[in-house]
Amino acid sequence: MTTQIHPVDRELVEAAAQVARTRCRGDNHTMAAAGRGRDGRIVTAVNAYHFTGGPCAELVLVGAAAAQGIYELETIVAVGDRGRGVVPPCGRCRQVLLDYFPGLKVVVGGGERLRAVAVTDLLPESYVWADHRIDGE
Repeated sequence: MTTQIHPVDRELVEAAAQVARTRCRGDNHTMAAAGRGRDGRIVTAVNAYHFTGGPCAELVLVGAAAAQGIYELETIVAVGDRGRGVVPPCGRCRQVLLDYFPGLKVVVGGGERLRAVAVTDLLPESYVWADHRIDGE
């Protein structure tokens, strides 16, 4: 696997951190995410935890972006509450992000190791949802 490293969008990291500091409260909302659309707009979201499961902040962000007319995300980052910093996406989120935005960059790591990598690097040898379709469908 050759990791493609891109410049870190520090404004995006700070947007997610600000939401984590100010909007994540209690056990229901513990993660914040921020994404930058192709047009430069930033959209933010928080997770919706529930004991039966619930969407991660990254998945809430996909819906929030679409609700604001942002259908192409370039970069995304998730930040934990209580100063936990950048948190990498879970496996489900990695697959969904790849399916929706195959050219997406994802900010991972922390401190001096903070970096932006291609979502494809987070899922090597991955299943591509569109591959199951027959041409012409």
